Amino acid sequence: MTSRMLEEALSAPAAVARQLAADQNAYAALGEALRAQPPSGLLTIARGSSDHAAHYMAYLVMARLGRLVTSLPMSLITLYQSKIESKGLVSLAFSQSGQSPDLVAPTEYFSSQGARTVAFVNAAGSPLAAAAQHVFALHAGPEQSVAATKSYIAQLVAGARVVAAWQDDEDLSAALQTLPQALEVAAQLRWDAAVEALKDADKLFVIGRGTGLAIAMEAALKFKETCGIQAEAFSGAEVKHGPMALVEEGYPLLVFAPRGPAQAGLIALAEEMRGRGARVLLAAPKGTPGAELELATTGNEDLDPIAAVQSFYPMVEALARARGLNPDQPRHLAKVTKTH
Repeated sequence: MTSRMLEEALSAPAAVARQLAADQNAYAALGEALRAQPPSGLLTIARGSSDHAAHYMAYLVMARLGRLVTSLPMSLITLYQSKIESKGLVSLAFSQSGQSPDLVAPTEYFSSQGARTVAFVNAAGSPLAAAAQHVFALHAGPEQSVAATKSYIAQLVAGARVVAAWQDDEDLSAALQTLPQALEVAAQLRWDAAVEALKDADKLFVIGRGTGLAIAMEAALKFKETCGIQAEAFSGAEVKHGPMALVEEGYPLLVFAPRGPAQAGLIALAEEMRGRGARVLLAAPKGTPGAELELATTGNEDLDPIAAVQSFYPMVEALARARGLNPDQPRHLAKVTKTH
């Protein structure tokens, strides 16, 4: 029987197509407003998988638009009652359910203080949607799996759409329109080598860099959530500052090396780790030396990480089953997490 997790992961390309067909004027209007009145600061508000999607958008904004983006520690508002200066600020909240009080409260605070507030949410009638001034539905459809898949991919796309609209970048916009087809290809790539290599693992490093680091973070979470593997995500640069001391003979590493400025360093790191005896699974485009896991490419290299996670999800679902676990019933977890 197919798990809900796999069904929803494989439905992501269709969800992305739905999203791309909707709200085009709203994204264009937000992009125009950001150009006309550039923000004095930007911050993201998110938890879990949604925070990884926020990290991806933040990287795109910083790389492409030169604007620094801060990830808000939500306890500043919910616990410490901090009076954060909000003039000229734009807040960007990401959530599947839109239910968690520690996303709603900061969004309400920033709205009340004159900031521009944006929410990307799958549940359009949620408290978070009510708190934000600009609401963008993910159009992912109801998500039944505890482990988020299609909503995460939809959040990545929504973030990229904002960046394309803000930059008024025709190339990125055109690449987004062809993304569903690229995701269909990515969803069918077989990562059986990873299932075989990791079925008995109890620990794992997941490595990425640049726009791909958000995918490594999401992958590490899914390894923990669905497979019970103590997985940690690191930047390809950061892993050399101490974590590398843990790498011994047979230590498993998954390295995401999609196209882009970070790729060469990640491929070199994979080779170096192999030399130390690590069991390295290198995910890279077809033809990359040393790559066991194929990555699909998209119409723009900044979108390639979205295709990477589309290929990852079916593998981690199969890995959970290979380890005798039910990917639809992660231990101790519920679909909606309400933190304060």
